[in-house]
Amino acid sequence: MIDTTAAYFDAGRSAAIVNARMGPETDPRLREVMTIFVRHLHAAVREARLTGEEWMRGIEFLTAIGQMCSDWRQEYVLFSDVLGVSMLVDALNHQRPEGSTENTVLGPFHVAKAPRYANGANICLDGKGEKMLVRGRITDNAGRPVSGASVDVWQANDNGFYDVQQPGVQPAMNLRGIFTTDADGSYGFYSVRPRFYPIPDDGPVGKLLAMLGRHPNRAAHLHFIIEAKGYERVVTHIFTPDCPYLAEDAVFGVKQSLIADVRRAEENREDGALWLVDWDFVLAPH
Repeated sequence: MIDTTAAYFDAGRSAAIVNARMGPETDPRLREVMTIFVRHLHAAVREARLTGEEWMRGIEFLTAIGQMCSDWRQEYVLFSDVLGVSMLVDALNHQRPEGSTENTVLGPFHVAKAPRYANGANICLDGKGEKMLVRGRITDNAGRPVSGASVDVWQANDNGFYDVQQPGVQPAMNLRGIFTTDADGSYGFYSVRPRFYPIPDDGPVGKLLAMLGRHPNRAAHLHFIIEAKGYERVVTHIFTPDCPYLAEDAVFGVKQSLIADVRRAEENREDGALWLVDWDFVLAPH
């Protein structure tokens, strides 16, 4: 006999009825995640008492997000970012010992296989912006140097765009580079002082931000990925302390521990640097 309590729709038990339809061979983790998701989704619809028109507008919004995606632009990642979900997932999965460098969002503009440079190289290829020296050491939690670590860095140019956003305008691989730490764990490179910039806001996510009375600006930052054998991979930023959007970063990426001391260099330096940043990374073991 068919169990009609789980077969026919009932608004009062809608989530339970939907979840009961999963087959016995469903992957256990998928079953767990979908059960939770369906339960909360139905509860949200019920609490908000969505109309049919409102629900269709939501579907049209999600459709527009998918249509906006391309090889270099991931509008769904942007949607996750502005809702703070990307940061929450990252935080739940990267809880490290006290004193270790904290993660933050990867962002959509990382490019694999950036050029490898010797320490001391300049990654600014378009000549725009105020020259800045970034240097520091990579150590473990006990303060021991981590030699041979990979330091992958990238940032937007002085106009607020990444090279992949301006093909033919910026040089390819502008403001990107991979460095390797020396025996004492040190690294260093020249770049330019970062500036704040808007996330792409010409799509559905940008329209949503405007409707919510939110700006699209990211606080000024440099991106880093630090990797070394035996240690947890770190995906992070460092932020300038005087950026006006530090406390209201559009993707919630700022953490107190990632705000750097960006200071004026002494005048007439031979290397022409106008700014200095000393920044150490502390890696946690796997």
